[in-house]
Amino acid sequence: MAAPTPANLTVGNHPQTAVEMTRSLGLFSGTALVVGSMVGSGIYIVDCDIARGTNSPALYLAAWAITAIMTLIGALSYGELAAMMPKAGGQYVYLRESLGPLWGFLYGWTFFMVIQTGSIAAVCVAFGKFAGVFFPEISGTNWLWHIAHVPPIRVGPMVLGNMEIGVNTANLTAIAVVVVLASLNMLGIRLGALVQNVFTVAKAASLAGLVVLGFTVGRNTQAVAANFGENWSGFWKNAGWQTLHPLQVGVGGPTIMDNLLVILAVVQVGSLFSSDSWNNVTFTAGETKNPQRNIPLSLVLGTGFVLTAYFLASAAYLMILPLHGDAHGATIMARGIQYATEDRIGTAALTQIFPHAGGYLMAAAILVSTFGCANGLSLAGARVYYAMSRDGLFFRTVGQLNRKYKTPVAGLAIQALWAIVLCVSGTYSQLLDYIIFAVLLFYILTIAGLFVLRQKRPDAPRPYKAFGYPWLPALYIVLAAAICLALLRYKPQFTWPGLILVLMGIPVYLYWTRRSKLGNTTAASPDIAGD
Repeated sequence: MAAPTPANLTVGNHPQTAVEMTRSLGLFSGTALVVGSMVGSGIYIVDCDIARGTNSPALYLAAWAITAIMTLIGALSYGELAAMMPKAGGQYVYLRESLGPLWGFLYGWTFFMVIQTGSIAAVCVAFGKFAGVFFPEISGTNWLWHIAHVPPIRVGPMVLGNMEIGVNTANLTAIAVVVVLASLNMLGIRLGALVQNVFTVAKAASLAGLVVLGFTVGRNTQAVAANFGENWSGFWKNAGWQTLHPLQVGVGGPTIMDNLLVILAVVQVGSLFSSDSWNNVTFTAGETKNPQRNIPLSLVLGTGFVLTAYFLASAAYLMILPLHGDAHGATIMARGIQYATEDRIGTAALTQIFPHAGGYLMAAAILVSTFGCANGLSLAGARVYYAMSRDGLFFRTVGQLNRKYKTPVAGLAIQALWAIVLCVSGTYSQLLDYIIFAVLLFYILTIAGLFVLRQKRPDAPRPYKAFGYPWLPALYIVLAAAICLALLRYKPQFTWPGLILVLMGIPVYLYWTRRSKLGNTTAASPDIAGD
């Protein structure tokens, strides 16, 4: 099937008048989408793993500083692409136009299979788990229909399986949230944006509240002394250039000693994942008012706020709890940031401040945060499949808009169905670990496309030009490539599955392009033309 023209859309063999997207999103809604898609539950969990990996307050904060620098450079670079090509589909379109349709499709393929749908599933299951704080019957062990247990399967450095398949009250709650959000976003971009705006304001206030509490009433003299020490001696502990850190290679592999640069690269898995999805606003360019101005501004304002808040929240944890801890500690202080119970550092911090109500306050904050995050992911994701379908690279119905609400209803439905499958399968968290490498790879390729387009289309209108070009975009590519190389070497369980998943898209692309060509031939056939 050929990509439909703006004037008409082919359904079956019969042309219809196209339904155009309405430009309803303003600057505030775009910024709310950036913030809402970035802030989920990660900032309340991943700090524990970063603290264990770095084993130093200085390196712990340095990890977040590197993530902030990279993400902000990425947002500034994407701003030029978004202003140059303000079309639905965002990153998919940028890769298609700069490097070719295959690269655009491979991104869209990985995006659908796990990046977006896996994120929706993971965030919604997190919602279900934290709802269990208020409703104990909602639990991952309260099975309604237990289908099977998949035992651990070792494949080289990876451990696959080791998961439960079925429906429990926690993932049933997640499924309900997936369905509710897909339904809301089918009813128009304005309603989806309204939900996003409300929940983003609430979650931003919650995150800001955590920061303020950490630096005021939650400030613990024992924790401050342990983390900073006299003349900042504690802060710089284990952060010297000559200091070597233990690092396990793969799953069950040998433990080796390496320097701080390698450690900072490896721990980026947590901080970069928590800061991801900032690019989602580019998918909605077809529905954004004055996208040449508002999308670049939304990217900068949204990422700037979130990255600042994340850094300050991590610093606030250092004010409340000691970084170093004992995995078998009997108290919150004894376990420290490194070994907070089930890695729920946000809950540990607030419980330390408010012993009786802290756990409930954090659970409520995470419910708000995850619901808003899932809404942003649901709203934006379907626009990528819509763009792919218009290019003949996805199911035909996904490229159609609902006549009344002017939303990609079929795309939202398919996205929700696959997210539900991942919720039930129990594989979403494992898959998310696997695609970190792929996500970074596509960011590198997209920013490399910025250089390609400067050469291929030097005279194309560029209402906004990437700040610091070519040095800052080049710095991003160097940093991201270094992280990818470190992950290939030290965390092969995260990298090779992600790379294999991307490469699996090549035969799928060949199938869709062949199907598209056959559709063109059929459409041109004299036997069909008279229908």
